[in-house]
Amino acid sequence: MTPLQLSAADARRLALRAQLLVGAPDRRAGVPGLLRGLHAVQLDTISVLARSHELVAYARLGAVGRAKVERAYWRGGDTFEYWAHAASVLPLAQWPLFAFRRRHFRRRHRVWEEHHAPTAEKVLARVRAEGPLTASDLGGAKESTQWWGWSDVKRAAEYLLAAGELICATRTGWRRVYDLSERVVPSELLHDDLDDDECITRLIRTSGAALGVATAADLADYFRLQTRDVVRLLPQTELTPVTVAGWKSAAWGDPALLETAARGRNRVTLLSPFDSLVWDRKRTARLFGFDHRLEAYVPKDKRQHGYFTMPVLAGGSLIARVDPAREGGVLVARQITVEPQFATPRRADATAALIARALEEAARWVSYAGVAVDRVVPEPVGQLVRAAL
Repeated sequence: MTPLQLSAADARRLALRAQLLVGAPDRRAGVPGLLRGLHAVQLDTISVLARSHELVAYARLGAVGRAKVERAYWRGGDTFEYWAHAASVLPLAQWPLFAFRRRHFRRRHRVWEEHHAPTAEKVLARVRAEGPLTASDLGGAKESTQWWGWSDVKRAAEYLLAAGELICATRTGWRRVYDLSERVVPSELLHDDLDDDECITRLIRTSGAALGVATAADLADYFRLQTRDVVRLLPQTELTPVTVAGWKSAAWGDPALLETAARGRNRVTLLSPFDSLVWDRKRTARLFGFDHRLEAYVPKDKRQHGYFTMPVLAGGSLIARVDPAREGGVLVARQITVEPQFATPRRADATAALIARALEEAARWVSYAGVAVDRVVPEPVGQLVRAAL
C-alpha cells in the first residue's frame, strides 16, 4: 500500500490537534479529559509562574484554577505517577501497560536485596499497617542537604514504586504519598497479565494518538521505549504509514486523526519547556524549525536564552521564547528571543501583539499585577512588544 502523502504543514496541524492545542478546549472534560488525551503529563520540581504540570493544563484550557488542576491530578482517584516519558502523572487505566517496566525493575532486585532489602521490607510493612505515608512519615527523605541525597527509606520507597509494590496516587505539599498498589488499583487492572510485547504495542499505539504523526524514534520517545522494539512491533499497532514532505524517516499517523480535518482555533500561549508538544528536541526541530533546549542547569553566564525558557505558541508556530520571572508581583520577561522569520518588518507588529497577549494572559492567570519586559532580541520587536503591552 502506498503511504499517505502529508505536507509539513499537515504534520504540524496533526501534531497540534493530537496535543489538544488546536480547536476549542473541551471544558466539560476539564483537566481529567486533558490527561486522558495526552496520556502523560511530565512532572518537574522547577516552578516558574507555576509548576510544569499546571502550565500544561493552562496552555490548553486557559485560566483553569490551579487548585482544580491539583485536585484533578492527585485527588480524583483515577491517576497515578510512574516513569513514562520521565516522572509523569498518568491515567490509572494505563497501569496495565507498564507491567513490562515494573518487571524490568523487579529483575534488578539483586542490587536491592544486597543493599536495601531490609529497609524495603520495613517500608512495605509500615505502609501495609499504617496506610498511605510520605517519605517523611517513614523516617525522612533526605540523607544530606544535597538535592540528590536520598535516604535509604526514600530509595526503598522509590524502588517499591518502580517495581509496582507501592503506588503514588496523591501528593501532599509536593511530597509523594505512598500506598499499596493493591489498595488503589482496581482489581481488573491490578494484575500484570500483559506480556512485554503487548504492553509495548499498546503504548506505541497510545503514543501515535498523542503525537498525531510520528517517526519510529518519536513513538519510542513518548514513553521512553526502545526504538528497535517500536520498529519490530509497529505492524501490530494499526497506525497508518505516511510520508511527510521534508522528513528523512518513515512516519506513521493516528488513523482516527487522519480522517479528521485538523481545523480550529490555534492556541496563543506560553508553553512549559517540559510540555509534551516540545519535550523531544529533534521532533520539535523537525516540526517547527525550533531549537528547543532547557538551560536551567547551564551556568548562568553560558545561557543563551534564559533559565526557564518558555516557547511562545501562536498561529500553529513557535514564534519566540520567553524567560519569565516574578519581581515585586509583576511578571518580568527577562529575555524574549523572537524567531528570525517572525521578526521581519512585515511580521513584527503581529508577532509583538501575540507575544504581548501571551504574557498578559499568563500574568492574569497567576494573579500577577502586570507585565514588564527587559531584553528583547531583536530589540526593534521589543519596542513593539512594550507598546502592545
